[in-house]
Amino acid sequence: MVPLSTKMRPGSLDGFVGQGHFMYKGALLYNAIKNKTFGSAIFFGPSGTGKTTLARIIAKEMDTGFYELNAAVSGIKELKEIIDSAKTKFFGLQNEASYVYIDEFHRWNKLQQDTLLKALEEGAIKFIGSTTENPYFAVNNAVLSRVRSIYEFKRLAAADILKILEGALGDTENGFGNLDVMFEGRALETLADMSSGDARVALDTLGFIIGNLDVGRAIGNETIEEAMQRQAMFYDRSEDKYNLLSALQKSVRGSDPDAAHHYLARLIDGGADILMIGRRLLVMASEDVGMAYPSAITVVTSCVQAAQMVGFPEAKILLAQAVTLLAACPKSNASMAALESALSDLRSKNIDDVPDHLKDSSYSGAKSRGHGAGYKYPHAYGGYVKQQYLPDNLHQEGVKYYKPTENGSEASFKKHLESLAKTKGK
Repeated sequence: MVPLSTKMRPGSLDGFVGQGHFMYKGALLYNAIKNKTFGSAIFFGPSGTGKTTLARIIAKEMDTGFYELNAAVSGIKELKEIIDSAKTKFFGLQNEASYVYIDEFHRWNKLQQDTLLKALEEGAIKFIGSTTENPYFAVNNAVLSRVRSIYEFKRLAAADILKILEGALGDTENGFGNLDVMFEGRALETLADMSSGDARVALDTLGFIIGNLDVGRAIGNETIEEAMQRQAMFYDRSEDKYNLLSALQKSVRGSDPDAAHHYLARLIDGGADILMIGRRLLVMASEDVGMAYPSAITVVTSCVQAAQMVGFPEAKILLAQAVTLLAACPKSNASMAALESALSDLRSKNIDDVPDHLKDSSYSGAKSRGHGAGYKYPHAYGGYVKQQYLPDNLHQEGVKYYKPTENGSEASFKKHLESLAKTKGK
């Protein structure tokens, strides 16, 4: 049986839903596709966000040869056969480039990825690669340099998912437009919210429900919960996930691990993804903990990365460790406050130039301009030497941006800086 998500794939740009940050009428990408000037690109982002769908739409709009591979099951042999066929077409009477779409491109090793290079340089193929991994880490630089555009696909908004579901319910050819499907209250919105921005999950869940529902029975929240195998917690829209993220951060900032774990639990149970939670935890590690416990950012980064590697349900253990650490450790926002104060001065004051002795002296002609003259290399003086670093007017004002607290490890940094200040006065 063909999954509903496959049957409902749109065949044109007008039917494509989501990714409004780069795909809309009049956008450069939209026009490039319509004008048949689209080149090579890499699509990256979570599953179910439209990467394969858009690649197939592009192939249809280009009206030229199109080959599709999945890197999980295909290798160099299949790719070389496609390239040979594309070269015959390109260098023959047709003189047309072919499009090669490779799904899960990050699964190929360097040798496999580099197989594309010569054909890309010759122009015989145009390449579209899709990946759930960051291409700047997962794709070879040689390939990246030959691909003009990298488009980040984001998880679909609940409103986009709802539009897709409503389209399936009204489609008489591929969807359920010929059935009298009934919903109780806001059950369809609940399904859209619980799908975590993944259109494939939303559509296939809808197909599963309708395919196995007793005749005449309306679909309610309990049916959605049964199909998704989790309770529809706060997704009645009376409470927003950003409110929960805010509550989580404020509980961490207030050093209340019990409240922090409560809000973490609600986020996880409500379907918030690892990246959404992880990003906020990383911000907290610097904004709220900072120099009071500098290792927090390292530990939290490791927890978030590990959570992404193992996925749910085990990811919750790693996220819980990060939350416990952040809530229980000493706090300081002095680093963030220092930067904000410096930025405020930039906006409100006429700041003098960088002192000449701090300017770059590595290029020809720098000496004649006095750049670097008189600079004292601190390591040559045992690690510290008295010297001006701020621009003249800020130095004369005695500006202080970083004001360390006595909290946690920051107390030792404060003590060290105070000892240097005494040295300066000598």
